[in-house]
Formats: sequence, structure tokens, C-alpha cells
Amino acid sequence: TTTTFDFSLSSQQANQQTNMSHRKFEAPRHGHMGFTPKKRTKHHSGRIRSFPKDLDASAAPHLTAFRGYKAGMTHVVRGVDRPGAIMHKREVVDAVTVLETPPMVVVGVVGYVETPHGLRTLTTVFAEHLSEEFKRRCYKNWYKCKKKAYSKYAAKYTTDGGKDIEHELSRIAKFCTVVRVIAHSQVKKLNLRVKKAHIMEIQINGGADAAAKLDFAKALFEKEVTVDSVFAKDENVDIIGVTKGKGYEGVTHRWGVSRLPRKTHRGLRKVACIGSWHPARVSTTVPRAGQDGYFHRTDMNKRVYRIGSKGDGSSCKTANDLTEKSITPMGGFPHYGEINEDWVMLKGCCIGVKKRPLILRKSLMVHSSRKHLEAIDIKFIDTSSKLGHGRFQTAEEKLKFMGPLASKKY
Repeated sequence: TTTTFDFSLSSQQANQQTNMSHRKFEAPRHGHMGFTPKKRTKHHSGRIRSFPKDLDASAAPHLTAFRGYKAGMTHVVRGVDRPGAIMHKREVVDAVTVLETPPMVVVGVVGYVETPHGLRTLTTVFAEHLSEEFKRRCYKNWYKCKKKAYSKYAAKYTTDGGKDIEHELSRIAKFCTVVRVIAHSQVKKLNLRVKKAHIMEIQINGGADAAAKLDFAKALFEKEVTVDSVFAKDENVDIIGVTKGKGYEGVTHRWGVSRLPRKTHRGLRKVACIGSWHPARVSTTVPRAGQDGYFHRTDMNKRVYRIGSKGDGSSCKTANDLTEKSITPMGGFPHYGEINEDWVMLKGCCIGVKKRPLILRKSLMVHSSRKHLEAIDIKFIDTSSKLGHGRFQTAEEKLKFMGPLASKKY
């Protein structure tokens, strides 16, 4: 016996299929869902979620990140060294961002053990002497507090010859696989009206084992670490920080959706259809108005064009421009001021507003493209005024052209 099946649709089902709604034109969605929810970040000074992999045990122990503060932008002229390319041996103008990077101070070390669920903190050891700006970060109100932070902890270094401290350090060397130092920036050296230091963990990569990493960390206790000991010229780095806040924005600016036709009733910077009747709720994938900016972001593969030192009055001198000048432009960087500490020059723009604390991290990837490996030959660095159309590179050049002021003549 054979069984027959009726595959024909009922009239009701057929009617449902023919009357389904559709869009007139196909188009990709507007806005990336990978960055949702678009809300203000909790990590106001940046947070490193991933450090570079520690694969080379033969390398010397070294730090993998640093803290900087955004000062502003200028432009440079450089020669292109890319054989075979159209621009080879030509000059190009690049926009650059300048970050001020005062030395950081190492105040502790943390040891992590690997578990099936990720890293787990085993123990933390702090240095004996901690600065006031570090302790200020521990309090809400420094003026009213007793300022006793870490006073009992510091006594461990003197009781029983520091046995407790040595015991914790030996545990890190014996059990831990990942070692990170606790370091803070010296905001008192900047003119930011900030007194609390920005504290962060910096992973130590390299070294044969955890004991070698620990010895490296102990040697840095209470000492300053400069940016040129972590990064080098022509290196690729990642920038971690918080973007410029834009407040409450509509869908056209926030998601990039198309505007509706000109004669649309009740506004045209809208989403025409925010979803079907059922399910009777608005989907999370539909663009809506809300907070834009002040998001935590990581900007990858920024090229280090130059690293300047504190007090170097000729840090912007090049082989083609022999003028003795520092990085600070005429009149200072707008909304920032003068740079008096070490600084780093990066190619292109950078997230955040002026004065914002940013994190520089060693790149997570191994670079192979010529763009990332090309040697940078800077021929000219612009230091004219950034407030308007600057004509002069230095105050001496302006004085020579303009002549003495009338007030100076008499």
C-alpha cells in the first residue's frame, strides 16, 4: 500500500504568503551592532582589556603600556620610502597628535594564576613609600580624611625584617604565570588642575619565568619609568581611552540613517518604520535616539613618529629644518597650554578631547605590511599658532619680521 500526502496550501495560508510585507529597496543596515549598548562608559580614564601575548621567553622583561594626556594636533612633512609606489621619494603632509607623557611611578606588583575561568589574582604587594597623589586616589575627600592610607601596610617592611612582604613575593614567583606592576601617573607635573593620580596595571612580558618578571618589577619599585623605555620611534601602538562626548543625539547623527523625503510630516531626521506590529515591541536592532559619544574605544595601529624629552629646546629640529624649537606651538596648544614634560607624536587623529588621559599599549599583532614597517623620515614639524592661520614658527621669527613693538621703542 502506498500513502499519498497533500502538499497543497490552504487558501488562508496562500493568502498569508502572498500578502507578506517587503521593502522596496534592499540596503545594508546603518550602524554597527558590535558597539551596543551605546552608553556612557564607567572607565573614564581607559581600561586595558587585553595585553599582548607573552610568547617570547628569551626577550628581556619589559613593560607593555604607558599613560599619556592628549595635548593637541599639528602637521609634519615627511619623505615616503616605499619602493615601487607612486609616492616613493616624494613628500607628504601628515596630521599628527601630540600626547604629553610625564614619567610614571611603579608602586606595586600583582601576581595572577591561570584558572579554567581565566586569570585570578593571587596576591598584591605594594612599595613601602607611596606618594601623596597616589593616596589621594584612595579618598573621596582628601581635605577631611585622616590621610592614613597604607600606613599600617608600610609597617610590614620594618616588622620581623619584612618577612610578610618577602613571603608574598615568593608566592608570586612560585605560583603565578602573569605578573603586572601597579603604576601611577604624575599629574602634578602637568597643568591640569588634577591632584589625584591615574593608577593602572601594566603587564610585564618577556623573561624566562615569573621570578625574572618579579625581579624586574621589584627593581622598579618607587622609581620613575619614562615613555622612551617602553616605546620607540616607528613603533605601532594602540590607543585606549574615551571618545569625545556628544550628548543626546538623534538617529541620523547617531546611527547614520538616511533622511526622509523633504515633505515628510512631523520631521524627516527619523526612522520611518521602527518595526512590525508583532512582536509588539521595538527590536534592539532598530536605530533610536540617545547618548552619542563618551564611549570607551581602542584605536589600533597608531604610528609613533617621534618621542621628545623634557627640557629639549630643539626636539623639533630636523635635518631639513635647523630651527631650534620645541613641540609647543606659538601661543601653546589651544585648550591645553605648554608641554614641559616628555611627549609622543602619533600619526593621525586620536580619540578624546584635550587633556583626556589615554593609554598607549604595545600592538597586539605582528606587522608585515610596508605601511607599518616603513621608516619615518620627518623633514619639517609645524609649530605655528593653532589659533587661526599661524604665519610664524617661532617667536624670534615673528619678532624679526614684525620689528620691535611700539611699546618697546620708547
